[in-house]
Amino acid sequence: MSFSCFLVGATVALAAAPAHVQSAAPLRVMGFSGSTNWPIFVAQEKGLFARHGVEAGLMAAPSSATQLASLIEGRIEIAMTAMDNVVAYEEGDVFAFLGVTNGGRLNLMVAPTVKSYADLKDRTLAVDAPSTGYTLVLMGMLLRGGLAASDYALVGVGGSRERLAALRSGRAAGALLNAPQDAVAEAAGFVRLANSAEIIGRYQGSVGAARRAWAAANAGALVGYIRAYVAAVDWLYDPANRAEAMEILQRRLADVSPGNAARSYDELLHPSRGSLARKAAIDPEGVRTVLALRREFARPARPLSDPSRYYDPAYYERALRNE
Repeated sequence: MSFSCFLVGATVALAAAPAHVQSAAPLRVMGFSGSTNWPIFVAQEKGLFARHGVEAGLMAAPSSATQLASLIEGRIEIAMTAMDNVVAYEEGDVFAFLGVTNGGRLNLMVAPTVKSYADLKDRTLAVDAPSTGYTLVLMGMLLRGGLAASDYALVGVGGSRERLAALRSGRAAGALLNAPQDAVAEAAGFVRLANSAEIIGRYQGSVGAARRAWAAANAGALVGYIRAYVAAVDWLYDPANRAEAMEILQRRLADVSPGNAARSYDELLHPSRGSLARKAAIDPEGVRTVLALRREFARPARPLSDPSRYYDPAYYERALRNE
């Protein structure tokens, strides 16, 4: 998806906003293309960001490395990224302030000739980046399926859209994909070998992240962003908004068919098993799983044990206190 398409909702929302909103705090947000951006789409189109005193423009992240470098170097204010990236780049003054997805919901999509984990031996798998993102989740799944790290090759290509392209081109025999790219892959003849939640269990997936120094100097803007985001999540979880929510997703993501939109809605917003974090809360147990996988697979090894080291709930708690 192009940068201009990602920003179209922000432009529409701001054009419809009252004149006094134009002085709201501008925030540059970078996230990976996909349905997990749904709350941002809603907050833009429903004027929720403007209502809470911020302007939020969303741009596409080509890879975790580019995204986190942009955050650390101050080219963006907020990264909607994997919790694992926050841990990996903690030395860059990065912390998580809200949760996006709780529980693994990535599907390992493989070529039709792959019938089991054993068929992936000596094959190439597409990942975001070799040592960050959801690569460690994939390595955990493969290990539990009987494959050591030396049994396959990893190629870093970027986000879910880019990993799907690697599958289609034959560059990779498998890749972890999120919605809606997993459904697109399935429609193209690729096969779901496993779901990360079935193998890994509770896992803190995506989060909102910022730099500590920026957050301390811009607490009001960050709290406003959180309030708008939580309001959008609440709106999405209201069954009365299902049809409109699906229309927004299809309009904002060009490759989403009505069927894929319905599937994304069920995966993210099912009343009992939806993986979109209610009230945008972070799951500390899921963060512990992130740390455990990084201890197991990341090199050089680091002694990781305290989930609270990687997220600061102060801004989130302030946002909810004043709802």
